[in-house]
Amino acid sequence: MKKIAIIGANEFQKKLVLKAKNMGIETHVFAWEEGAVAKEVSDYFYPISIMEKDKILEKLRLIDVNGVCSIASDLAMPTVNYLANELRLVGNSQKCTILTTNKYEMRKKLKEKGMPIPEFQLIKNEQDIDFDKIKFPAIVKPIDRSGSRGIYKVMNLDELRMAIQNARGVSFIDSILVEEYIEGKEYSIEGISQKGKHKIIQVTEKFTSGAPNFIESAHLSPARIDGDLKKRIFKTIEESLKALKVENGASHSEIKVSPEGDIKIIEIAARMGGDFIGSDMVEISTGFDFVKNVIKAAMAETICFKHNASDKLALVKFIFDNEDIKKLEILKNKYPATIKEYFIDSQIMNVTDSSTRNGHYILEINDQEQLKDVLNILGIEN
Repeated sequence: MKKIAIIGANEFQKKLVLKAKNMGIETHVFAWEEGAVAKEVSDYFYPISIMEKDKILEKLRLIDVNGVCSIASDLAMPTVNYLANELRLVGNSQKCTILTTNKYEMRKKLKEKGMPIPEFQLIKNEQDIDFDKIKFPAIVKPIDRSGSRGIYKVMNLDELRMAIQNARGVSFIDSILVEEYIEGKEYSIEGISQKGKHKIIQVTEKFTSGAPNFIESAHLSPARIDGDLKKRIFKTIEESLKALKVENGASHSEIKVSPEGDIKIIEIAARMGGDFIGSDMVEISTGFDFVKNVIKAAMAETICFKHNASDKLALVKFIFDNEDIKKLEILKNKYPATIKEYFIDSQIMNVTDSSTRNGHYILEINDQEQLKDVLNILGIEN
């Protein structure tokens, strides 16, 4: 039996474990035991932090796995690639790891390659700020976090100073980016790569809470864009993946498109998108089993793009407050068959970033007419 090491044990990794087991692969999961929901479904669980790379490596040398994998986790990717390289398994290089997990290094490389990105500067303390180059509004973000953590839109110097202080509080390496604010619609792009060949699978439309923190409130696949924009997005992302030395596995890219149609890259990660985009929405809206093929890529098996195409639309809505729960109840009554999965926290709390949202529901929508009504119920722009 083939074996796979899975780094992390959160809800997304649980989906990864279940898929691997369905493929007949023995699963070895590494994570802190607290909150390790994948533990209950894994074949073997090891209570070792995903940051303890050498301890995991020591175990894996004894287990003799055929691949190392994780989905939707920036924090796990340095460990995944380190282990893959040490064990001579499929992964991405250390250089790629740095370029796709450090937003400053990513910005520098994309700028060097002439890719369309916002203006930016690195801030480690207030003395680093070049005030002459900052135009308000601006975006402040830590260079090493995801999930809207530490992101702020600022309108003046006082807000800038406060945002830098707050962003430094969640950064592991105490470094901050101050970027040009880009007006426009947000999209994410899911891709998969094997031996340096890139395939774009889906473009997803993003909805957020807006300024100042831009917490994701919903996603829709496929995005409502025309063919020309889609082609330009694909070309931009494929060139960017090459620039960032992505060779293998999933990728998740985020862009903004201005009212004039100009594309700006917000960030690119060499891992599957979170928020149920990669784990659920891609398969609903395309028919392509993304999770299965990410596992195949990690196991050095050829990715198969032959699949039954889907004409469904996928939408995930995140629960911020009791109003979102009421909207779910309306959908349960009107379109019960659309609801593929839902989860509601036992206690509704204030939402400060994506990790504090109070649950979610995933919908499989039949056609544009039904989509229009669902968006109206949810209060999402049509």
